[in-house]
Amino acid sequence: MKRCTVGGQAVLEGVMMKTPAGGIALAVRKSDGSIVREFRNVQTRAKKGTFLGAPVVRGVVIFIESLVTGMKITTRSAEIYGEAVEEEPTRFEKWLAEKLGKSAMDIALAVAVILACALAIGLFVFIPTFVVQLIPWRPETANIWKSLSEGIVRLVIFLLYIFGIGFMKDIGRLYQYHGAEHKVIDCYEHDAEVTPENAKRYSRFHPRCGTNYLFLVMAISILFFAALPYSTSFPVRFLTRLVFLPVVAGISYEVLRAAAASDGWLARAVRAPGLALQRLTTREPDLEMLEVAIAAFDLAMDPPDHEIILDLSGKQESEKKKEDA
Repeated sequence: MKRCTVGGQAVLEGVMMKTPAGGIALAVRKSDGSIVREFRNVQTRAKKGTFLGAPVVRGVVIFIESLVTGMKITTRSAEIYGEAVEEEPTRFEKWLAEKLGKSAMDIALAVAVILACALAIGLFVFIPTFVVQLIPWRPETANIWKSLSEGIVRLVIFLLYIFGIGFMKDIGRLYQYHGAEHKVIDCYEHDAEVTPENAKRYSRFHPRCGTNYLFLVMAISILFFAALPYSTSFPVRFLTRLVFLPVVAGISYEVLRAAAASDGWLARAVRAPGLALQRLTTREPDLEMLEVAIAAFDLAMDPPDHEIILDLSGKQESEKKKEDA
């Protein structure tokens, strides 16, 4: 069984595949049923031999870059699909654009990233810390049990969140495209011809999935914060969680890399909870979704040397020469 270095992400009515060299291949089925493919070059700052490319540090950098890129690609997929609505920027957005020298779209994207981070901090940091603060602990209760309880509350909130949003129609389809992405990669790794019919037979679960990473962040945070001195002050505990969250994210990235690169029993044990969680974050796709995932995969495996937009037949709609860094 061969390994594939291409990783992916489900977006609105499509799939994004990222090459090891930093290229991003996007395929989206438009509202008229046609498929549009787009390729662009995105370079990571976590380059080998630099401080940002050092172990643990690179995990933080890649996590932030993935969040920003994911927002941009999701916005782009909406534009391709045909649901993007052109709206006149507000006076506040125009003022910000003028002062910051950025477009209204860039500002809106930055606001979306900030709001997403605020929601994540509120759900997975503030609420668990606050809930544990409200528990009437006995004086003899060891502090480690308080820290472990906080971690368990965080994990329960995470699982309920993943389960709950799956009932939304758009998220349900997103989970199907997520499954399509995994099936296509698994089909390739088993050295089978990558067609919708063949990919349908393969697994929708994959050890390098971002779901595994998120679960590792939750699991490692339980152990990490349990090892730190416990403070009865809510503000101190909350700030401690925020300050050390990047460290937890970096460690989790390294653990995920190691587990994905090995087939030993320990690696399989580390991957098992994340693979089980993919039963919530992936669903069985139909053949049309697999066709979209294959379109993105093929473009990622044979990328052009410039940024380009194509329809499925290969007809070029537009082209943008690669800009110098």
